[in-house]
Amino acid sequence: MKVLGIDESGRGPVCGPLVLCGYLIDEAKVKKLKTLGVKDSKLLSPEQRTQIASSLKKLADDYVLLKVSAKEIDKLRDKTNINLLEIEKMQQIINALNPEKVVIDSPETNTVRFTEKIRGKLKNKRVKIISENYADKNHLEVSAASILAKQLRDAEVKKLHKKHGFFGSGYPSDEVTVKFLRAWIKKNKEFPDFVRKSWYTAQKMMEEKQQTNLRGFK
Repeated sequence: MKVLGIDESGRGPVCGPLVLCGYLIDEAKVKKLKTLGVKDSKLLSPEQRTQIASSLKKLADDYVLLKVSAKEIDKLRDKTNINLLEIEKMQQIINALNPEKVVIDSPETNTVRFTEKIRGKLKNKRVKIISENYADKNHLEVSAASILAKQLRDAEVKKLHKKHGFFGSGYPSDEVTVKFLRAWIKKNKEFPDFVRKSWYTAQKMMEEKQQTNLRGFK
C-alpha cells in the first residue's frame, strides 16, 4: 500500500514562504525511515535535516514540494484563511500522487471536520485519510515530509538573507525579525515582497508608521 505523509513548514512566520510536502512511500518501507534517523523536523538540527533529506528522496516512491510565496499568501488571504489555503494545497498534492492512504498533520483541532474538508475536492473519494494533531511526531512518513518541507524553507530563507540582509527566523516572536522589519519600514515606504503584509505584525507596524507620518504633519 502506498502511504502519503503531508506536513508543512513556515505556517506562522511573517517573512518567507510557506512550504508543504507530500512524501509517498510503500508502507512496507516505512520502518526504514527510522534507521535514517527520521523524527519530527523540529527535533533535528539544520545540519541533520540536510543530511537526512537526500536519503529520504532516494527512499521515497515519490514526493512533492510546494512553495507558497508571501505575495501569494497575501493575495489568497483576501479570499480565504491560512487553513483553507493549506487544504487547497494538500488536495493538490494528494491528487497528484494518488496514494491509497494519507496521513496529515492537521492544523485544526477538529480532525474529523478537517478530514471532511480535505476529501471534498479529491479525485479519489475512497482514499483512507488519517488526520492528527502532531502527526509529525507519531508517523514517520509525516516526519519525513516535515523534514523535506523544513529543509526547503530554511534554504529559501537563507537566499533571502543573502539578498536582503539577516532577518532571523522570520517569526513574529523573533526579536531579530521584529527589529529588522521596524528598521525596514522606517526607511522604506512599504515592506519587501518576502514579507506577509496581511500578517498582524506587518499591519501593526505599517499603522504605526502612518500614525507617525500624520503626527509629523501636525
